[in-house]
Amino acid sequence: QVLLAESGGDSVQAGGSLRLSCAASGYTFSSHYMGWFRQVTGKEREGVAGIHTGNERTSYAESVKGRFTISYDNTENTLYLQMNSLEPEDTAVYYCAAAAPDDPYYLLLSPRTYRYWGQGTQVTVSS
Repeated sequence: QVLLAESGGDSVQAGGSLRLSCAASGYTFSSHYMGWFRQVTGKEREGVAGIHTGNERTSYAESVKGRFTISYDNTENTLYLQMNSLEPEDTAVYYCAAAAPDDPYYLLLSPRTYRYWGQGTQVTVSS
C-alpha cells in the first residue's frame, strides 16, 4: 500500500520561505513521476511542480518559477518543495502526488498523471 504524508505547511508572512516534505511508504522513487499540487477551496487543483526521478526532468507552473524548487531524496524516500519569496497568492492546501509505474503519462503538472495522493498540508501567506 502506497502512503504519502505531507508536512511542513505553516502560516508565514509574504516574502518568507517554507519547505514542504512528502514522506512516501510502499513506494520507490526510481524512475517515477512525482509532483506537488495545490488547491484553494472552490477552485481546481493546480499543478505546481513535477519531477521525473529517473532523468531529473522538472516542470514548474509559471507562477512559481524561480521561487519554488522540487527535489527528492532516494535514501529518505522523501519528496520536497522549497518555497521562497512566498506571496499571498500561494495560500492553498498543498498535496504531493506519485505516479504508478504502468499508468499512462499526461503531463508532469497534470493531475491525471498521478495515482497516489497525500492528504495535504495548509500553507497560508499573509501580506
